[in-house]
Amino acid sequence: MSLELKIFPAGYIQTNAFLVSNLDTKESVLIDAPHFVWDEIDPVLSENGCTLKALFLTHGHYDHIGDAARIQKMGVPVYGHKDDKIFYETPEVMRSYSYPPDMTLEPVMIDHWVDQGDVLPMLWEPVEIRHVPGHCPGNILFYFKNLKAAFVGDALFAGSIGRTDLPRGDFPTLEKSIKDEIYTLDHDTVVYPGHGPQTTVGQERATNPFVQA
Repeated sequence: MSLELKIFPAGYIQTNAFLVSNLDTKESVLIDAPHFVWDEIDPVLSENGCTLKALFLTHGHYDHIGDAARIQKMGVPVYGHKDDKIFYETPEVMRSYSYPPDMTLEPVMIDHWVDQGDVLPMLWEPVEIRHVPGHCPGNILFYFKNLKAAFVGDALFAGSIGRTDLPRGDFPTLEKSIKDEIYTLDHDTVVYPGHGPQTTVGQERATNPFVQA
């Protein structure tokens, strides 16, 4: 099985989108959809002859869902967590989140609500869902077991953690999520955050100044 991962920082605040493709079956999934990312991934899909089979949203903040409605209209099913339903369906509530004044956001009606412990058979690769609230109520991670890759949204960054000062954020909840759901992954699991460079579970357990293992 030949899996390919490409990273696309995009949108107003350079949010990472991740395109995982099975080059044997010609199927891809996209994790997060910042504004304008479709213009970058469409040529890659065409070049590889791949079809986008799913859009996984780590959470509902505006910088992660800017192109979600656009992609959904192409017939791509969207996956997310119900605790961020208000952000997906009524994105105007995020106007207070340093929302660029010229930015537009369309509502996203999630096709498949997922939750803790769900396993999705995607790309011949089991994808485990872990609920990691704290940055926001509906932040989830997508763990590709065979790749040993965890796409964590804004829960954890290289040497940092997600903000908890936004509405519905909570530091004790985030700390517990990181300890229980991220730090319990194998130490060599690669952590792909919503912003900035990748890291590993082992690196963050050992050195993260905000959440100690």
